[in-house]
Amino acid sequence: MLEIKATETVSEGSIFGQISTMDHEQLVICHDEVTGLKALIGIHNTTLGPALGGTRMWPYASEEEAITDVLRLSRGMTFKNALAGLNLGGGKAVILGDPSLKNEAYLRRFGRFVESLGGRYVTAEDVNMNTSDMEFIGMETRHVTGLPEIKGGGGDPSPVTAYGVYMGIKAAAKKAFGLESLEGKRIGVQGVGQVGKYLIEHLVKEGAHVMVTDIFEDKLKAVAKATGAQVVDPNVIYDLEMDIYSPCALGATINDQTIDRLKCAVIAGGANNQLKDEAKHGRILVDKGIVYAPDFLINAGGVINVGAEYFGGYNRETVYKHTEKIYDTCLGILHKSEEENIPAQQAAIETAKARIEAIGRVKLTF
Repeated sequence: MLEIKATETVSEGSIFGQISTMDHEQLVICHDEVTGLKALIGIHNTTLGPALGGTRMWPYASEEEAITDVLRLSRGMTFKNALAGLNLGGGKAVILGDPSLKNEAYLRRFGRFVESLGGRYVTAEDVNMNTSDMEFIGMETRHVTGLPEIKGGGGDPSPVTAYGVYMGIKAAAKKAFGLESLEGKRIGVQGVGQVGKYLIEHLVKEGAHVMVTDIFEDKLKAVAKATGAQVVDPNVIYDLEMDIYSPCALGATINDQTIDRLKCAVIAGGANNQLKDEAKHGRILVDKGIVYAPDFLINAGGVINVGAEYFGGYNRETVYKHTEKIYDTCLGILHKSEEENIPAQQAAIETAKARIEAIGRVKLTF
């Protein structure tokens, strides 16, 4: 295991440059020849507490792509945990490879790497990982959450994540339209995975006209059949006349190629890192008059769920009550964005940093 710490000033194109630019504390490279495991653990900031964030598994096109992903995701977790009021820092892990590679030995070996960090990083499930995988990882480390309910855990966090996104969409609607009701609103949901699926149920129940798309046709058809949502082609989702665009798949869907095609008043979804370029595209959304609910703010339900499990005494009702607070937090951030004429992403990051700095000062006081 090789640990890389941000202690030198070097070019931004290098690994040290990237972790220095984004203020990371540590990047851990995990490799095991026997199982074939290749993984990265990014620890961004531990001022508020241990770095908690899920592990995702993905067949990245390159190691550089994986490094960029883990660094952006772990940074987002710092802000997400801070805004959610959790005493947790930000971290994330990515496993490089196709999910078919997973087996008991493979996952337990990853658990050993997590354990070797002594609690600085706490893992949970993310893309292509599930509660069963957490069980195997948990055989080798105490620093894991998202365990099945029968094992004393909080179970699948996806429903709670979706509920938080739903609260964020309602807050953004309140800001954009003057009413939080989604009845009759045309909402395009991109991605019908676990979070997207549960979100669609909330939207349909409230009377929204939901249009859905996904690259996996079997999942798409199943969700459409169960909810009555309208299926649309993945290539035209950005061109639809809709009130709200809700990206719930992978990140960076708001980019130079898509941003001028969007015909919506609100962007609010569960995907991480939706803005390809935070500063540039965040500013464009402000200039276009599109209300943007920052992803790491409204998709915090999942980490609220696993955070409650980590601290003990897990109670589902309490978790949902905590997640409902995303509505008020989101409204506050959107008001700050408007009053200061800054992108909502910037407003959210400034608010998160203010809490981290304030608590950091508390911890230095004897």
